[in-house]
Amino acid sequence: MRRLTASLAVGLVALAGVAGCRSDPSVAAYVGDEQVTVDELQTAVDTRLEDPALAQAATGREDEFTRLVLTRLVTAELYDRVAQRYGVTVDDADVLARLDELLAGEDPEAVYAQAAAQGVARADVFETVRQQLLRQRVAESQGLGGGLSEEELRAAYAEQAPSLAQVRLGYVNVPDQAAADAAVAALNADPGAYPAIAAQYPGQTTLPEVSTRAAGDVPAPLAEVVGNAAPNSATSLTVPDVPGVLVVFVGEPAVPTFEEVRPDLEEAARADADTAAQQLVDDVRAGIDVTVNPRYGVLEDGAIVPSGDGVVDLLEAAGGTAPAAAGD
Repeated sequence: MRRLTASLAVGLVALAGVAGCRSDPSVAAYVGDEQVTVDELQTAVDTRLEDPALAQAATGREDEFTRLVLTRLVTAELYDRVAQRYGVTVDDADVLARLDELLAGEDPEAVYAQAAAQGVARADVFETVRQQLLRQRVAESQGLGGGLSEEELRAAYAEQAPSLAQVRLGYVNVPDQAAADAAVAALNADPGAYPAIAAQYPGQTTLPEVSTRAAGDVPAPLAEVVGNAAPNSATSLTVPDVPGVLVVFVGEPAVPTFEEVRPDLEEAARADADTAAQQLVDDVRAGIDVTVNPRYGVLEDGAIVPSGDGVVDLLEAAGGTAPAAAGD
């Protein structure tokens, strides 16, 4: 869910509009030569509100929900222009495959229900992922960002392997320095003796087995000792508020395999591609005149917001006919 949420968070492109004289009342927004009509907006709102969870989320903020839907429709039109400019396509099968990756085994219905409760429809999730894939393919077509080929991923793994190493750590709380000196000597002579030594001194501050953890997860009082320790070595120290002496053992570093970190490498490559492509999307957007019918609001900081001149409430329009704005 975190991965899907992260994708949704970057899905909406900032919109840009140039004031124009286009003012057909049957048009909710102009996107270059294309239009989002009032009827299309009405249908998009009604379709989304067929989901009871979405309808509940929109209750009491109907105007805001209408503006949000219009923003998404305009964004979709802009991305169609991006796809045309760079000659890239994303089909439904591509989106579904990516959604499976993002869901990562989560129950899709539970995730969609959570999204609906936040005012995000299935269609919006689908479209946002489509836009993400379009940015990735634009980046690939222009030779930008990180690559997802086997060769490129393995090269990234080789470069990052040193920083991926994890600490193999154990510590045993012994009663005094004499016992600590004996345990340190035994471990330095035979690192495999750790489980047997730990079994002699069970307790909350003894690890029964050597564990693997990231360097940042090493307990703060042990960080300096662990950071300076040679592989397969032991030392002892006293720690405030811990009775007796701690024997600290550091084993061979554990480096995750390529297959273990492959999903993270792929996500990093996608993020690089997304960042690189976003500038190209911005360039396309800057050349498109986006004009919003003032009944629905104005473009401000990338979103359609109230204009102060009256906003059409599609959710309450009788028979699907938009009421006139205040002053009309």
